[in-house]
Amino acid sequence: MREMGKHSGHTGTVRDIKWGLIVTSDTVVRGEKTDKITPLVKRILEEHGYSLVYNRVVGNNTLDIQLHVLTAVSQGADVVLVTGGTGPGPKDKSIEAVRPLALKELPGIGELFRRTSYDVIGDYAYLSRSTGFIVHGSLVVVSPGNPNAVEVMLERVLLNIVGHIVHEVRKYRETRTSK
Repeated sequence: MREMGKHSGHTGTVRDIKWGLIVTSDTVVRGEKTDKITPLVKRILEEHGYSLVYNRVVGNNTLDIQLHVLTAVSQGADVVLVTGGTGPGPKDKSIEAVRPLALKELPGIGELFRRTSYDVIGDYAYLSRSTGFIVHGSLVVVSPGNPNAVEVMLERVLLNIVGHIVHEVRKYRETRTSK
Protein backbone atom coordinates (compact mmCIF):
# COMPACT_ATOMS: atom_id res chain seq x y z
CA MET A 1 0.00 0.00 0.00
CA ARG A 2 1.38 3.41 -0.95
CA GLU A 3 1.67 5.96 1.81
CA MET A 4 -0.73 8.80 1.07
CA GLY A 5 0.63 12.29 1.44
CA LYS A 6 4.32 11.41 1.49
CA HIS A 7 5.05 13.22 -1.76
CA SER A 8 1.67 14.68 -2.65
CA GLY A 9 1.59 17.52 -0.16
CA HIS A 10 -1.65 16.15 1.31
CA THR A 11 -1.73 15.56 5.01
CA GLY A 12 -4.27 14.07 7.34
CA THR A 13 -5.37 10.49 7.45
CA VAL A 14 -7.52 8.30 9.64
CA ARG A 15 -7.33 4.62 10.40
CA ASP A 16 -10.65 4.00 12.20
CA ILE A 17 -12.81 3.61 9.12
CA LYS A 18 -16.21 1.93 9.09
CA TRP A 19 -17.29 0.28 5.85
CA GLY A 20 -20.62 -0.49 4.22
CA LEU A 21 -21.21 -2.81 1.26
CA ILE A 22 -24.16 -2.92 -1.11
CA VAL A 23 -24.04 -5.65 -3.72
CA THR A 24 -26.45 -5.06 -6.59
CA SER A 25 -27.40 -8.26 -8.39
CA ASP A 26 -30.78 -9.45 -9.55
CA THR A 27 -29.49 -13.01 -9.97
CA VAL A 28 -28.15 -13.19 -6.41
CA VAL A 29 -31.40 -11.73 -5.01
CA ARG A 30 -33.39 -14.37 -6.92
CA GLY A 31 -31.07 -17.14 -5.65
CA GLU A 32 -29.81 -18.04 -9.13
CA LYS A 33 -26.19 -17.19 -8.25
CA THR A 34 -24.09 -17.18 -5.11
CA ASP A 35 -22.86 -13.86 -3.72
CA LYS A 36 -19.10 -13.94 -4.31
CA ILE A 37 -18.59 -10.25 -3.54
CA THR A 38 -19.45 -10.12 0.16
CA PRO A 39 -16.95 -12.83 1.23
CA LEU A 40 -14.27 -11.25 -0.97
CA VAL A 41 -14.81 -7.76 0.46
CA LYS A 42 -14.95 -9.05 4.05
CA ARG A 43 -11.66 -10.93 3.55
CA ILE A 44 -9.85 -7.95 2.02
CA LEU A 45 -11.13 -5.52 4.64
CA GLU A 46 -10.24 -7.87 7.51
CA GLU A 47 -6.72 -8.31 6.08
CA HIS A 48 -6.33 -4.53 6.38
CA GLY A 49 -7.87 -4.25 9.84
CA TYR A 50 -11.33 -3.05 8.75
CA SER A 51 -14.78 -4.56 9.07
CA LEU A 52 -18.24 -4.05 7.65
CA VAL A 53 -20.85 -2.19 9.70
CA TYR A 54 -23.50 -2.60 7.01
CA ASN A 55 -23.97 -5.20 4.28
CA ARG A 56 -26.90 -5.88 1.90
CA VAL A 57 -27.59 -7.53 -1.43
CA VAL A 58 -30.22 -5.73 -3.49
CA GLY A 59 -31.63 -5.95 -6.99
CA ASN A 60 -30.94 -3.45 -9.76
CA ASN A 61 -33.60 -1.10 -8.46
CA THR A 62 -32.85 2.60 -8.06
CA LEU A 63 -34.96 3.12 -4.93
CA ASP A 64 -33.55 0.02 -3.20
CA ILE A 65 -29.99 1.12 -3.94
CA GLN A 66 -30.70 4.62 -2.63
CA LEU A 67 -32.42 3.30 0.50
CA HIS A 68 -29.50 1.05 1.39
CA VAL A 69 -26.84 3.67 0.64
CA LEU A 70 -28.61 6.09 2.97
CA THR A 71 -29.12 3.38 5.59
CA ALA A 72 -25.41 2.45 5.52
CA VAL A 73 -24.46 6.11 5.90
CA SER A 74 -26.96 6.63 8.73
CA GLN A 75 -25.53 3.58 10.51
CA GLY A 76 -22.08 5.19 10.53
CA ALA A 77 -20.33 3.85 7.45
CA ASP A 78 -17.50 6.20 6.48
CA VAL A 79 -17.15 4.40 3.15
CA VAL A 80 -19.91 2.59 1.27
CA LEU A 81 -18.89 0.36 -1.61
CA VAL A 82 -21.70 -0.29 -4.10
CA THR A 83 -20.84 -3.09 -6.49
CA GLY A 84 -22.53 -3.66 -9.82
CA GLY A 85 -24.53 -1.44 -12.10
CA THR A 86 -21.68 0.54 -13.69
CA GLY A 87 -21.90 -0.75 -17.24
CA PRO A 88 -23.73 0.58 -20.29
CA GLY A 89 -26.68 -1.84 -20.08
CA PRO A 90 -30.29 -0.93 -19.29
CA LYS A 91 -30.18 -2.72 -15.89
CA ASP A 92 -27.03 -0.82 -14.82
CA LYS A 93 -28.55 1.75 -12.47
CA SER A 94 -26.13 2.22 -9.57
CA ILE A 95 -24.56 5.45 -10.81
CA GLU A 96 -27.98 6.96 -11.53
CA ALA A 97 -29.18 5.85 -8.09
CA VAL A 98 -26.31 7.37 -6.11
CA ARG A 99 -25.63 10.57 -8.08
CA PRO A 100 -28.82 12.42 -6.94
CA LEU A 101 -27.89 11.73 -3.30
CA ALA A 102 -24.43 13.25 -3.69
CA LEU A 103 -23.06 16.56 -2.55
CA LYS A 104 -19.96 16.07 -4.74
CA GLU A 105 -18.66 13.61 -7.28
CA LEU A 106 -15.07 12.34 -7.24
CA PRO A 107 -14.49 11.20 -10.83
CA GLY A 108 -10.78 10.62 -10.20
CA ILE A 109 -11.62 7.43 -8.33
CA GLY A 110 -13.21 6.01 -11.47
CA GLU A 111 -10.38 7.31 -13.64
CA LEU A 112 -7.79 5.64 -11.41
CA PHE A 113 -9.85 2.44 -11.33
CA ARG A 114 -10.12 2.27 -15.14
CA ARG A 115 -6.42 2.96 -15.63
CA THR A 116 -5.38 0.47 -12.96
CA SER A 117 -7.83 -2.26 -13.91
CA TYR A 118 -6.95 -2.27 -17.60
CA ASP A 119 -3.98 -4.57 -16.90
CA VAL A 120 -6.19 -7.02 -14.97
CA ILE A 121 -9.52 -6.80 -16.77
CA GLY A 122 -8.51 -5.59 -20.24
CA ASP A 123 -10.49 -3.37 -22.60
CA TYR A 124 -13.74 -3.92 -20.69
CA ALA A 125 -12.32 -1.79 -17.86
CA TYR A 126 -13.05 1.28 -19.98
CA LEU A 127 -16.75 0.42 -20.20
CA SER A 128 -17.13 0.97 -16.47
CA ARG A 129 -18.73 4.21 -15.29
CA SER A 130 -17.29 3.68 -11.81
CA THR A 131 -16.91 6.82 -9.71
CA GLY A 132 -16.96 8.15 -6.17
CA PHE A 133 -19.42 10.44 -4.40
CA ILE A 134 -19.74 12.34 -1.15
CA VAL A 135 -23.13 11.47 0.35
CA HIS A 136 -24.07 12.98 3.73
CA GLY A 137 -20.48 13.02 4.95
CA SER A 138 -19.53 9.57 3.68
CA LEU A 139 -17.59 8.37 0.66
CA VAL A 140 -19.74 6.22 -1.62
CA VAL A 141 -17.86 4.39 -4.37
CA VAL A 142 -19.65 2.57 -7.17
CA SER A 143 -17.57 -0.26 -8.59
CA PRO A 144 -18.23 -2.92 -11.21
CA GLY A 145 -19.63 -6.11 -9.69
CA ASN A 146 -17.11 -8.54 -11.17
CA PRO A 147 -15.00 -10.04 -8.35
CA ASN A 148 -11.75 -9.15 -10.15
CA ALA A 149 -12.93 -5.56 -10.53
CA VAL A 150 -13.95 -5.33 -6.87
CA GLU A 151 -10.55 -6.63 -5.82
CA VAL A 152 -8.80 -4.05 -8.01
CA MET A 153 -11.02 -1.28 -6.64
CA LEU A 154 -10.18 -2.20 -3.06
CA GLU A 155 -6.57 -3.37 -3.23
CA ARG A 156 -5.16 -1.09 -5.90
CA VAL A 157 -7.33 2.02 -5.62
CA LEU A 158 -9.34 2.61 -2.44
CA LEU A 159 -7.12 1.15 0.26
CA ASN A 160 -4.27 3.38 -0.92
CA ILE A 161 -6.23 6.60 -0.52
CA VAL A 162 -9.16 5.88 1.79
CA GLY A 163 -7.56 7.21 4.99
CA HIS A 164 -7.03 10.64 3.49
CA ILE A 165 -10.39 10.75 1.74
CA VAL A 166 -12.22 9.88 4.96
CA HIS A 167 -10.17 12.53 6.80
CA GLU A 168 -11.38 15.12 4.29
CA VAL A 169 -14.95 13.83 4.05
CA ARG A 170 -15.42 13.88 7.81
CA LYS A 171 -15.11 17.65 7.58
CA TYR A 172 -18.59 17.63 6.00
CA ARG A 173 -19.98 15.85 9.04
CA GLU A 174 -18.27 18.30 11.37
CA THR A 175 -19.74 21.33 9.56
CA ARG A 176 -23.22 19.76 9.60
CA THR A 177 -23.14 18.95 13.31
CA SER A 178 -21.59 22.25 14.41
CA LYS A 179 -24.39 24.37 12.98
